[in-house]
Amino acid sequence: MNLIQYLKDAQYPYTGTPTVCFLGDSVTHGAFECIQGDTAGCIFDFEAVYHNRLRRELLKVNPWLPVNIINAGVAGDNARSALSRLDREVIGRRPDLCVVNFALNDVNDPLDVYVGSLGAIFDRLRAAGIPVIFLTANMLNTYVRPDTIPMYRDYAAVTASYQNGGRMDAYVDAARQAALVRGIPVADAYAKWKALQRSGVDITLCLANRINHPTREMHTLFVDALMEVLDQDIRA
Repeated sequence: MNLIQYLKDAQYPYTGTPTVCFLGDSVTHGAFECIQGDTAGCIFDFEAVYHNRLRRELLKVNPWLPVNIINAGVAGDNARSALSRLDREVIGRRPDLCVVNFALNDVNDPLDVYVGSLGAIFDRLRAAGIPVIFLTANMLNTYVRPDTIPMYRDYAAVTASYQNGGRMDAYVDAARQAALVRGIPVADAYAKWKALQRSGVDITLCLANRINHPTREMHTLFVDALMEVLDQDIRA
């Protein structure tokens, strides 16, 4: 599917509304700030999440044919766990396209587990006839800020070590390769984050929870990365 061309070619009153599913973790789910002691753990903002921003951007391409969005993000999830819900939440819904976004929690798993699970997701989606885009993750924090919620400061130290020590880079590189060897296009948001860091931007301040959830404004980087590949012919 070439989603951009599909929208451009649609003729009123054509009603073939395309459906795009977004499979991912807390960022895809819509999580932003963390809450000290709250059982939910996060503030969710479904207006600000990147796929809703993308939906609004696609309306500029065709203002009368909306794109149907399925939010299959689950806070705390990873690629390994997502395999157990793939049939129910994605394949069974028969979307025209699926965007896969995992790495933030997977970085706690061994690299081979992440790459194997991600590859299995790609393969099962394509076997079901569903075209796939891999959307790379955002960066993690690079230090522990004083305004990090106290209950999460120990973990913030761990994630900072993952980012500064190259572990996150290695996971994203391996995931890119897993997509590319299968001919799956990569919407490289992570590269955009790295470019910001090289320009002197404090990445930790770009994270709503000071660990791994981008601020509302930073969700536009995911949109930019996706718009760069949505004008390609993406086949299952």
